[in-house]
Amino acid sequence: MSAGAVLAALAGIASAEAAECPRKDALGTSRILSVDAKATPRVGLKSFPQTLALADHEVVLTFDDGPHPPTTSKVLAALAQECVRATFFLIGLHASEHPEMVKRIAREGHTIGHHTFSHPFMARIPFEKAKSEVDRGIAADEMALNGASTTTPSTPFFRFPYFEATQAQLDLLQSRGIVVFGADLWASDWNEMTPEQELKLVTERLAAAGKGIILFHDPKTRTAAIMPAFLRYLKDNGFRVVHVVPGTSQKSADAR
Repeated sequence: MSAGAVLAALAGIASAEAAECPRKDALGTSRILSVDAKATPRVGLKSFPQTLALADHEVVLTFDDGPHPPTTSKVLAALAQECVRATFFLIGLHASEHPEMVKRIAREGHTIGHHTFSHPFMARIPFEKAKSEVDRGIAADEMALNGASTTTPSTPFFRFPYFEATQAQLDLLQSRGIVVFGADLWASDWNEMTPEQELKLVTERLAAAGKGIILFHDPKTRTAAIMPAFLRYLKDNGFRVVHVVPGTSQKSADAR
């Protein structure tokens, strides 16, 4: 498939998604961005020199540490209300405890990435243990999602807990064709604050940055509480949501 054909296909998907949104005044998902490890093995300016190819006022919404049904369900409801697609980096242990929530995240059109099995400080443990955390996390997520335990992720996206990794771990993931996601800005929702304080903090950071990959944590009650207001802020201030999916550039290159 040519690059033009890939773009046309993606445009068709984006148009179909827009047409499916029942609310004419919803924020919506503006486009789909294909991401692969060959072209962009690591993204996110908080950790790496490069990030995703986003235009001004484009954002990618990401959520870590779920699923946690009481709050993840509220986040999903807010995203559905605005017809917005996001990426959820799941902890394998939580996925194994709540497989129906994992299936719901995927069923509602969101991307599922991986975030280890138990959320350790990866740079502080031996390489083999870190590798096991990656593999067990992927296997648990895949079992919850597809009913099959495999260490080959259906979506090869991974985020390190605490954004902490060794070079050997980064090299391992790159060799396996797995994109490592950092972030360009975050809501700092791991800190104690009110929902109002979190909303103010993240919107001020986004206004200053102008675009980027945004990090939230869906198990946080305050984050679930602000999501409807945050999505309204995006719409009212001309921001557009980009949905990231696994890349096809290498397949396209092979086909030419």
